[in-house]
Amino acid sequence: QLQLDESGGGEVQPGGSLRLSCVASGVRLDNYAIGWFRQAPGKERERISCISMSGDDTYYADSVKGRFTISRDNAKGTVWLQMNSLKPEDTGTYSCAALIYYSDYSPVLEGRLRIGDFGSWGQGTQVTISS
Repeated sequence: QLQLDESGGGEVQPGGSLRLSCVASGVRLDNYAIGWFRQAPGKERERISCISMSGDDTYYADSVKGRFTISRDNAKGTVWLQMNSLKPEDTGTYSCAALIYYSDYSPVLEGRLRIGDFGSWGQGTQVTISS
């Protein structure tokens, strides 16, 4: 059974950077597309990025486009989220999850993907952007 564990969160000043890691165990990571999600205080969880099994297809929410970069190394069983130019509104709990309802991620799925299409959620890592 796939297990995902996030790390790399912390507190940084606006304009700073963080690199989050999502490490898989139990089964091979290259069998799954992975999504990164953020839940800000008092708000619903939102999907902010996604990467296909091969890494060829990616997705970014408008709120993070141009600042965040998702990548993966299947041999290392890890997906990263590089976050640059961080803003106070990036504060929240960041979680990774595997796309389980569809065989792989593709941009054609945009508009149809739901939170419930993802599973094997990690415990999350806290990111706080504050001066």
